Amino acid sequence: MDTDTAGVVHFSNYFRYCEKAEEELLNTLGLDFVEIEKRFKLWFPRVYASCKYMWPIRFNQMVRVDIEDLEIGQRHVKYKFKIYNETENKLSAECEIVAVAASKELGKAVTLPKELVDLVRNLKRTNK
Repeated sequence: MDTDTAGVVHFSNYFRYCEKAEEELLNTLGLDFVEIEKRFKLWFPRVYASCKYMWPIRFNQMVRVDIEDLEIGQRHVKYKFKIYNETENKLSAECEIVAVAASKELGKAVTLPKELVDLVRNLKRTNK
């Protein structure tokens, strides 16, 4: 765990935890970022990120990240995360990240492929 000199997780690492949760979600769908790039010719640059910090996570404490909400639009995916300090049973942060589907070839945002949208929507239905 990457901490500062006080032994507290550096604020920027919360976004790394969120990206790891996103990666695990994609794995659940049978995809990963490499597969998405190859199959759909897409990448997902972040266009917005925010985090509200409530409770510190310290060195060697257990962390849990939940994806609380997932919104899929025509060209974007918005994730809402809750990060918990499991050791102290406290909510540590609420984060939000918006990623846009972009074509590396065109260098601009593009419409999400229906197949990818359907995979995410089916996952949301099964998790309700």
